[in-house]
Amino acid sequence: MQFQGFWLCLNLLLFTLVKAELQDEDVEMEDFDESSEEIVTNEDKLSPEVKYKTPQPIGEAYFTETFDNGILTGWVLSKARKEDTDENIAKYDGRWEIEDLKENRVPGDRGLVLKSQAKHHAISALLSKPFIFADKPLIVQYEVNFQNGMDCGGAYIKLLTDNDYLNLENFFDKTPYTIMFGPDKCGEEHKLHFIFRYKHPKTEVFEEKHAKVPNVDLKKFFSDKKTHLYTLVMNPDNTFEVYIDQVIVNQGSLLEDVDPPINPPKEIEDPNDKKPDDWDDRIEIPDNTSVKPEDWDESQPAQIADPDAFKPEGWLDDEPEYIEDPNAEKPSDWNEDMDGKWEAPRIPNPACKIGCGQWQHPMIDNPKYRGKWEPPMIDNPNYQGEWTPRKIPNPDYYEDRNPFLLSSFSALGLELWSMTSDIYFDNFIICSDKEIADRWAEDSWMVKKLVARANEPGVFTQLLTAAEERWWLWIIYALTAGLPLILITLFCWPRKKKDEDAEYKKSDIHKPQTKGALEQEVKEEKAALENTINLEEEKENHNNGEIEKEEEDEMEEKSEEENETIEGQEEGSKSNKSGSEDELQYLKEAEGSYFGEVSFANVPSYFEDERS
Repeated sequence: MQFQGFWLCLNLLLFTLVKAELQDEDVEMEDFDESSEEIVTNEDKLSPEVKYKTPQPIGEAYFTETFDNGILTGWVLSKARKEDTDENIAKYDGRWEIEDLKENRVPGDRGLVLKSQAKHHAISALLSKPFIFADKPLIVQYEVNFQNGMDCGGAYIKLLTDNDYLNLENFFDKTPYTIMFGPDKCGEEHKLHFIFRYKHPKTEVFEEKHAKVPNVDLKKFFSDKKTHLYTLVMNPDNTFEVYIDQVIVNQGSLLEDVDPPINPPKEIEDPNDKKPDDWDDRIEIPDNTSVKPEDWDESQPAQIADPDAFKPEGWLDDEPEYIEDPNAEKPSDWNEDMDGKWEAPRIPNPACKIGCGQWQHPMIDNPKYRGKWEPPMIDNPNYQGEWTPRKIPNPDYYEDRNPFLLSSFSALGLELWSMTSDIYFDNFIICSDKEIADRWAEDSWMVKKLVARANEPGVFTQLLTAAEERWWLWIIYALTAGLPLILITLFCWPRKKKDEDAEYKKSDIHKPQTKGALEQEVKEEKAALENTINLEEEKENHNNGEIEKEEEDEMEEKSEEENETIEGQEEGSKSNKSGSEDELQYLKEAEGSYFGEVSFANVPSYFEDERS
């Protein structure tokens, strides 16, 4: 039993240690190519020492920007004014800066930061060459960090449509774009836009098509103050994927998962069709065959005065409910010419403990009230159903099986309004190979992610922070910490050893108290003693090996008899042996303990004296 308890204690301790180790590790473990990370970490510190190198594309890219050189080379600030907006805020005068991250910064890495609050911002840059939708995928990727959280504002980008009249200095909200992509939030509405402008093949009018809403909770990406990676992939087979931190959060087909849909219906309702005058769409009608009952009284009011109510005793009919405050005084600066006649404020009448004024019976529902009679409703036998216009062929119908072929774009722009400042943008890349974008992310965003993970507070700090807002967590902490200690104490605490069997037996021997029982006991003791002496003589005649064997057999017999005696005493049952047998056993033990030291020559005379 003690051996099992030891192993149980050891397992509990090992479980506790392993659990503590697992809690200190980040749950989200991701594998990535270590050769792509030029990082040296110090295991004794939370913050790693990072050797950062500005990422370079490993293949062809239409646009890249890291801002690490600290200069807005190729970027153009807008000088336009926003239309249909108050003159005070119509100008795009929001400020941009190139800065390090506020938290989890990486030495040598910088980004573009939206600095102004409650202002319009607009900045853009040309691509190295226009992107033409043909047979290659489109990958757009960039980083965003809401360093102060986000109340209301956007961090999306616009890919500006390539045309002859594109002027980046005049970039504003109505500048034509091909794709709008990125996060946006206002109030409790969190969005991740993927919108593209589609040209109607017949009317040649551009329409905005919105991808379906991602089925994920976007709230944390606006509030955790971490750098997140946003990626859009559009494929020539008309499929798309949207990633956050390299995890797919939305995907679908341009033909099926956008609203409004690309292709219109083949048939539409005829706008010139009108419902006939005799069309009966009433589901139920009044039963004209029913007659109002003769006893139906429509003159009874809905409520009447309660005839069983009575005026409470102590009701004061002549006392007003409110009186002027006798303790109120006219203010010293009160001017009756300017302020009018001063009147003391009114307070409830203290005399109206039961009630004051004219007493009236309370109103109750009238049991005789039936209201205006109306015939019951029955199913309309002439019901023709809900009328709908007839269907006709859609004159604007077309079928576009390849909506991926959008208008080409030649510039990237940020046209934003924000009520929160310090929105951080970094590491833009536009290319046609997902592997290029992934490698770009490994050399840039992955470094930021690793630094942020290393700087995260330990488990203990996180628990304390959580308990500051949720006091009841202290109870859970106490139970969680105390339970292993309680189990260890119960199973591992040393127990007291039992007393020696002989001592336990001696203390519990029941001795006879009557004279007859004592005489019988003495007779049996004498006989037992003689047997013991004979046994001693026999032992001396045998060799040492035989003596040891007999002694072992005798000790085993004694042990069995002792166990039987103890078990009988613990169960509360009476012993089958007499008091004399117990005494004999006692003497045998004495002989075994003091063999060769005690002389038994005078024992018979001792018992004779006791008998007399």
